[in-house]
Amino acid sequence: MKRVIITRPDLSGSALDELKDWLAITTPKDNATLEALLHAACDMCEGFTGRMPLASACTEIRGATPGWQHLGTVPVNAVTVVEALATDGSAAPLAITDYALELEADGQARIGITRHLNTPRIKVHFTAGIAPDWASLPDALRHGILRLAAHLYRNRDSENSASPPAAIAALWRPWRRIRLA
Repeated sequence: MKRVIITRPDLSGSALDELKDWLAITTPKDNATLEALLHAACDMCEGFTGRMPLASACTEIRGATPGWQHLGTVPVNAVTVVEALATDGSAAPLAITDYALELEADGQARIGITRHLNTPRIKVHFTAGIAPDWASLPDALRHGILRLAAHLYRNRDSENSASPPAAIAALWRPWRRIRLA
């Protein structure tokens, strides 16, 4: 699976303002850095919980073999386009009769190729995320993202472990997706 985020959530408004308030920053000179840290914290939140926190437009490339495959991103809100991806990189929409889609209650999405295709891969366009915007994000996730971005900003010159601090992990743990192997 190869996922690409086409449209990232806009964190330049209230999310940036909340982070600046948390850090007691009043000037705009660090806005770009702080926004990048918010995006990094969102990515780390997804890595920890297994769920994309804010709605984003994405694509995933999958094999074009018949049968069902789960998309790797959760929760999927809508699948918008499924394309056949040729070896030269060109893409063409698949006919609706060439595949089936299932959006499951837990946010997983499955795509089933219903017949043999003359292409090695497919490209699935979809939107995914727990909340459509910053204001709609559950408090524990939002606060954890803010605290992690602030932690990254304050400790930008020191070496830290790759895991989030314990207080942030405690906020995110109820949202963590556990899978049995």
